[in-house]
Amino acid sequence: MNILDGTPYAGYLYAYPHKSAYRPLVPRPALRDVWRDEPTDALFLYVHVPFCEMRCGFCNLFTRARPPAAQVSAYLAQLRSQAARVTDALGDGARYARAAFGGGTPTYLTAAELEELFGIAGVAGVPLSVETSPATATPDRLAVLAAHGTTRVSMGVQSFLDVEARAAGRPQRRTEVEAALSAVRAHDFPILNVDLIYGIDGQTPDTWAESLDAALKWRPEELYLYPLYVRPLTGLGRRAHTPADWDTQRLTLYWQAVETLTDAGYEQRSMRQFRLAGVPDAEDEYSCQDDGMVGLGCGARSYTRALHYSFDYAVSVREVRGVLDDYLNRRPEEFAFAEYGFALDAGEQRRRWLLKSLLRAEGVDADAYRRRFREDPPALPELVERGWATGDGTRLTPQGLAHSDAIGPWLVSDAVRHAMAENAPR
Repeated sequence: MNILDGTPYAGYLYAYPHKSAYRPLVPRPALRDVWRDEPTDALFLYVHVPFCEMRCGFCNLFTRARPPAAQVSAYLAQLRSQAARVTDALGDGARYARAAFGGGTPTYLTAAELEELFGIAGVAGVPLSVETSPATATPDRLAVLAAHGTTRVSMGVQSFLDVEARAAGRPQRRTEVEAALSAVRAHDFPILNVDLIYGIDGQTPDTWAESLDAALKWRPEELYLYPLYVRPLTGLGRRAHTPADWDTQRLTLYWQAVETLTDAGYEQRSMRQFRLAGVPDAEDEYSCQDDGMVGLGCGARSYTRALHYSFDYAVSVREVRGVLDDYLNRRPEEFAFAEYGFALDAGEQRRRWLLKSLLRAEGVDADAYRRRFREDPPALPELVERGWATGDGTRLTPQGLAHSDAIGPWLVSDAVRHAMAENAPR
């Protein structure tokens, strides 16, 4: 069956190719060779902190809940060792145009550990986003973020209703959420982002409106709205059932949110991202379609134009701990090589560029595509015929944006799809 004829929620294509398509690289290429012919004057740095105070029921990210303090210290030491090897491989001309600390929850670290993390990253003056949670957005930690010039703080709230948070496997109280948002707003971070989830068991248009209204009271510069997915090896995946009308519920709540946020003065940038009108975009030269990303940490991916790579990938608690232990036991010289990855040929490079552009509200910049690949972008008549893309196929319509999670998987190549299917979740 054509993926476009199925569920609107076939999958969230937040990266291409997905890590489940990665395989061991034999022989292991040296990072110095991987980056030798790549432009490195406008890179993105992603630092992965794989620790959280809890593992949410919907989460399939690489993270460990409540690690021993000694393991956190050891992780920071290894992160410093990896950073030194990667910096050496990139060479003298490398420069970061943007950076992010993600996880996990980076603010699981203590204030002193966050100071150490900033010292390792070395991104003073670079636009920086840091993920946090209501439980860890404490005044002392936020003070460290502010002192180091953090430009964006992203808080995973998911729902302002206690009962819905519990249903999503994220037990928290609204009073804690409101206190955390107040603590963030006490600082002059240029951008506050709030993450919310729709499609939670028992969620209705009325309760969704309550969460949206509660978020809007803080006038966040950004909101990311995520449809709930129940994935293998997650807490919800082990115990949840999926109601027959789940797709209808999620689509209904999606359109409700689009209307609510548009009326509140927000512009839709993608299926998930909404940005307050008038808030300036980051003034940097980074383009995810054209520029590379450097990942530090055991769950971070890196990519050049031709190679995406990372360490081993896992989801289950047992397997994550194994990968984390492997990272902690590595010798410094081992960080100078890429181990798991996926090599992108010319066709895959075109496909990735198209995907990363088409799923944004502004669509494909045809001139930029021609400059990069010396040919016109594909027309995608299947999307045009459905009313999901404009006449030239380079920009999604509102209906197309609503079906982004079908369009993304539909555009995945057969080779990547096959590699992903062969890799059983673990």
